Amino acid sequence: MSRGEDELLAWLRSRPGTELLGDDAARLPAAPGKVWIVTTDSQIAGVHVPPELDPALLARRLLRVNLSDLAASGAEPAYALVAVSAPPGFAHRRLFDALLAACAEAGVRLAGGDLARSPVLTLTLTLLGTRPADAPVLSRKGARPGDALWAGATLGESAAGQRLLARGARAVPSVRGPRVTLAAELRRPRALAEAARRAVVRHLEPRLQLELGAWLGSRERAAAIDLSDGLARDLPRLARESGVGAEVEADLLPFSEGFEGLCAALGEEPIDLALGGGEDYCLLFALPENEPPPGRFECARIGRVTEAERLVLVRSGRRQSWPETGWDHLQPSG
Repeated sequence: MSRGEDELLAWLRSRPGTELLGDDAARLPAAPGKVWIVTTDSQIAGVHVPPELDPALLARRLLRVNLSDLAASGAEPAYALVAVSAPPGFAHRRLFDALLAACAEAGVRLAGGDLARSPVLTLTLTLLGTRPADAPVLSRKGARPGDALWAGATLGESAAGQRLLARGARAVPSVRGPRVTLAAELRRPRALAEAARRAVVRHLEPRLQLELGAWLGSRERAAAIDLSDGLARDLPRLARESGVGAEVEADLLPFSEGFEGLCAALGEEPIDLALGGGEDYCLLFALPENEPPPGRFECARIGRVTEAERLVLVRSGRRQSWPETGWDHLQPSG
């Protein structure tokens, strides 16, 4: 290893919350009566986030997108492994300081990872969580005809935030969360500017829905998926695994305050971002009709599960074919 890497690792081992860091591998204690739930996600500069994004904001986003996957399994987060491939001069310590703070907030312990040099910043985080061994893992397979279909949060706002960043919005960390500076044309009126700033923050710091996932995981029957690639792409995945169909009411799709006005300013259709914008990082789930989620989660019912294995979008009372849109990691965008 280079001297620079040795110095960074020595510094990292001196930080609180890194006591589990091993040499070439981590030794993790397994709790009795538990099973591991494991997920991995990456953030690539220029693909998932702007290349100039502050490493502290990138660290928080990296953790939260993985936590969203654990929420969809009803798991309790435990350990993280992070691989950092970065160009020369990257602010590693700023990234790790923010990542350790975010891990502490979420009850996660950093247990290891890898460092490498790369012309493109690529961060990959593996997150381990636990579920009781005698409890079924929350999955996409539990939906049945007649169930209600729910969204765990508003849709499309993160996609709007991504478009704002592409159009010149900038964010820096602060103790109260990301501080956002907008392009001049979006600073007035005040309501538009506030909606725009909220959208950028939503994109950079996805909402945590671990408590909702744990509640769903405690139900006798439920189905859930992390909404990361857009409702139009992720709902078919849930329906396919459960062997069911679904009807979604366009008028019931939940939008954040000021979202429609923000979309007008951006030249976007709200329903297009809600269906295909992606990166909502909230839960889409199905529950028996008579078992709605508690009001504290602020979920929105958006439709119902059907017997026929087809998906339908209902707009102004008219039934339409399910749109083919959303993010595909193996296909070029646009």
